Amino acid sequence: MLEISNNNELPTIPNKRYFTIGEVSDLCMVKPHVLRYWEQEFPDLEPVKRRGNRRYYQRHDVMLIRQIRSLLYQDGYTIGGARQHLAGDSVKDDNAQSQQMIRQLRSELEDLLRILRTS
Repeated sequence: MLEISNNNELPTIPNKRYFTIGEVSDLCMVKPHVLRYWEQEFPDLEPVKRRGNRRYYQRHDVMLIRQIRSLLYQDGYTIGGARQHLAGDSVKDDNAQSQQMIRQLRSELEDLLRILRTS
């Protein structure tokens, strides 16, 4: 797997309700053990747990993981600093998440347009 440093270059999030830890690992380019660790460190990150303690992440979890990844890997925050940032200014966080969702939606629409043009 290639390490991509920019959130804009992460894979498009498929239109699904639930994602396994392996899928989220690929979508966010973060190893599964890191995802499990972040669950302990970030209270807002709570995937649904089902049979056998299997984790199922929803779209908002994937978006949060991407935001955490960006804070830690691009912005240079520590775990504690990222936790404070996420717990702090919710307007700024909502704006960042909204911008990320807009980029995601735009990417999906561009993919759809490409498919329509080739048909």
